[in-house]
Amino acid sequence: MGGCAGSRRRLSDSEGEETVPEPRLPLLDHQGAHWKNAVGFWLLGLCNNFSYVVMLSAAHDILSHERTSGNQSHAVLLADILPTLVIKLLAPLGLHLLPYSPRVLVSGICAAGSFILVAFSHSVGTSLCGVVLASISSGLGEVTFLSLTAFYPRAVISWWSSGTGGAGLLGALSYLGLTQAGLSPQQTLLSMLGIPALLLASYFLLLTSPEAQDPGGEEEAESSSRQPLIRTEAPELKPGSSSSLSLQERWTVFKGLLWYIVPLVVVYFAEYFINQGLFELLFFRNTSLSHAQQYRWYQMLYQAGVFASRSSLRCCHIRFTWALALLQCLNLAFLLADVWFGFLPSIYFVFLIILYEGLLGGAAYVNTFHNIALETSDEHREFAMAATCISDTLGISLSGLLALPLHDFLCQLS
Repeated sequence: MGGCAGSRRRLSDSEGEETVPEPRLPLLDHQGAHWKNAVGFWLLGLCNNFSYVVMLSAAHDILSHERTSGNQSHAVLLADILPTLVIKLLAPLGLHLLPYSPRVLVSGICAAGSFILVAFSHSVGTSLCGVVLASISSGLGEVTFLSLTAFYPRAVISWWSSGTGGAGLLGALSYLGLTQAGLSPQQTLLSMLGIPALLLASYFLLLTSPEAQDPGGEEEAESSSRQPLIRTEAPELKPGSSSSLSLQERWTVFKGLLWYIVPLVVVYFAEYFINQGLFELLFFRNTSLSHAQQYRWYQMLYQAGVFASRSSLRCCHIRFTWALALLQCLNLAFLLADVWFGFLPSIYFVFLIILYEGLLGGAAYVNTFHNIALETSDEHREFAMAATCISDTLGISLSGLLALPLHDFLCQLS
């Protein structure tokens, strides 16, 4: 075996033995691999959600030119949520057992297809097909890449989460900026076909082999260079190893995951109840901002909060995510009361609350998956990551069932 950090070799000569320290190349190699994987997972998170955010913004733009009705807007939301929900429901049943590379290819192709379909769309149906493809790409990508983190240092969960948070800001701002600069929606979308290509390059060219990695944290770099934890004789630590789990074992693991899944579902339910049902109703007339400008500020501040908290794991680790669920429900109750009674005197109070809402949502996401990585066994981690992916989409779906009718009801009263 090659020399490890801190190891020594002995050279014999006529005068005796001399102890010579060996170079620390394995540790340097580990640090290089750490940064390649960190950047790789950040880009995967960015590209996976970036395509989805940009395409969905463009789909709404095109649908607005088609003079769509409220029912067609609801159809966009269904096309947005249902494919991802189906994929994530199938993930713990066996979807996560498929080889990783074909899944990544399908995700990238669907993302590119969504751009092309929406760019050349001349009908509502074609635009909705683009939304569906983007939803498939995003849902399949999230299941795939979160499952893959089980075979890398736990720090990559933070990098993946930060990338997904950055996509919300960069995706919407890039589409808005390019269209404001004079590009048509079609030109803007076609110019972004490089995003799916970057996703594929990040996976196939940037990530190192998972079998060479230590699933511990960055702080364990030196010890991992001495004794790698992933060994060829341990098949349960290889990608796809969850196939060895019986249905009874999967059910047992899933029941244990409810401690993590339920709080995240509640956080996303309250979060998207606010976003889908209340944002447009939180309108202030004592400001120079128009109704549309106020709504855009709400969205930007929310995305900024999500990005900041999804990038905060190295600074703040929250073990009990139930507290975040409770705080998000209090946010929902407070803003619902303001919509009903109108007691907040200034929009700046709402700005702070929405920023705080995004902080809670992002913190719940990254800490949930980090806690699972810490507290599940090696042979269960891949399955656990795939199964927990359902949480955010389930919360969003449930909120849509209630938030949209409530929004219409409150609009009729106002």
